[in-house]
Amino acid sequence: MVLKKKYIHRNQEKGQAVSQLTLDDDFNISDHKPDVVKVIQDKGEIRLEEVRVSDGHVWVKGTLEFAILYKSDQSQMRIASLTGSIPFQENLGMDQVTETDTVKIHTQIEDLSIGIINSRKLNIRALVFLRASAETIGDEAVAYDIEEEEAVEKNVSSREVLSLIMAKRDNCRFKQEITLPSNKPNVSELLWKNVQIRCLDTRLKEGKIEVTGEVLVFVIYNGVEEEEKLQWMETALPLRADVECALPEEELIAQIQVNPGLMELIVKPDYDGEERMLALDLTLDLDIHVWREEPVEVLEDLYSLKKNLIPEYEEGTLEKLLMKNNTKCRVEERMEIPREEGNILQICSCSGKAAVENSRVTENGVEVEGTLQVQILFVTAEDASPIGAWETLLPFRQLIEADGITSDTRTELECCVEQLSAILLDGGNVEIKATVDLNLIAFFKQHIKILKEVKEEELNLDVLQKRPGITGYIVKEGDSMWNIAKENHTTVQNIIDTNELSGTQMKTGEKLLIVKAVS
Repeated sequence: MVLKKKYIHRNQEKGQAVSQLTLDDDFNISDHKPDVVKVIQDKGEIRLEEVRVSDGHVWVKGTLEFAILYKSDQSQMRIASLTGSIPFQENLGMDQVTETDTVKIHTQIEDLSIGIINSRKLNIRALVFLRASAETIGDEAVAYDIEEEEAVEKNVSSREVLSLIMAKRDNCRFKQEITLPSNKPNVSELLWKNVQIRCLDTRLKEGKIEVTGEVLVFVIYNGVEEEEKLQWMETALPLRADVECALPEEELIAQIQVNPGLMELIVKPDYDGEERMLALDLTLDLDIHVWREEPVEVLEDLYSLKKNLIPEYEEGTLEKLLMKNNTKCRVEERMEIPREEGNILQICSCSGKAAVENSRVTENGVEVEGTLQVQILFVTAEDASPIGAWETLLPFRQLIEADGITSDTRTELECCVEQLSAILLDGGNVEIKATVDLNLIAFFKQHIKILKEVKEEELNLDVLQKRPGITGYIVKEGDSMWNIAKENHTTVQNIIDTNELSGTQMKTGEKLLIVKAVS
């Protein structure tokens, strides 16, 4: 018997693998840099250079890019900076993965510490977390009917399912030129730069993906004038970039993850030839999944009054969207900056990263626990050390409401810093206010038996003849009219007609008269 099948394109998670690696290396300061007296602030970023997948293994190659702002021993260059990198390779074992699977790598620097061995040598130590997630993209064949026109009773149900129509990776570039304010001197040397993306949003719009947000740019530089040597500037730029995306004009469900890629911020001359312009070139990497939710008929069972049909099944899973929820988590804290950091005159920069440490499904939704790492740069009253820094870690907890969610629900959670500010109060106290953006998408798993094949045999007429022609039946809890009809060699329509019923609904204890059908 030939089955009619509908092929549902879908992505399926195959497994995850995690690894922690410790990077430890000594770094010699180049000759043109001054000696290190004290580290003011550091930052690190993981750059992935290659991800190679083979059967059972994921090979990851990359570098830890670090930058250090420090106090020097020179009176003419009290503040200096340096950059460097540490290469790494890691092999993550994942039994289920094959070379044709798509693997996504999530990286996180859990700890970065800079030790001063001597004034010309530093020790760089970092704890790096890697998580590899593998998914396979293919078609799930779902039987919905049979080719033959013969008399066969069919039990068909309708389900809302997600069908994947796009899964790809892309990128877009954001370029902007920033001119220094007129009250700022020309740039002699760029010492420190920090670029953050906030209020990020993505939308499907007229055949493209629109990315919007805000880019916060902060720099510390040496001015050309001796009396205006150390300068800083912060500005916010509106972000808007488009990615071409050929999609049908209909209501679709999209999950678009955006991560900052390569970033370059350099000094360039303006139209008068003066070093007063900053050129920003930022690449955004997009991981795009788009689904269409559509009704699908599923042939769950069948039988014939003329033949003995033996259906064979396989376990399958179809998904539908349970919910998308965007929740804002407010974080507020008043803290005292230790006095040894210096007498603070003004806060010049406040940057931060949010990370989810744990999430669990409860009866009310998803409970999220995470941390917000806050770094503050400030101007001090000390001539010998005009720039100071302070860092803290703030915990947060938030319940994302999700009706109908269970432990079997597939969830994906993203978090980012939407807003962050630090206000200087009296006595060296600082008030930190932040908004952490939590984006949850949840998929309901529909575990079903998918009909793969139907074998045919001749009816055993001796057994059939021994069945009573008319049977009285009392409906039990859990009974369905389909099962009653199949067990008693009749049809659902015959039961409805014989008992003058309006439909297939029955009550427990209800009495039915069942007449065996003779073909």
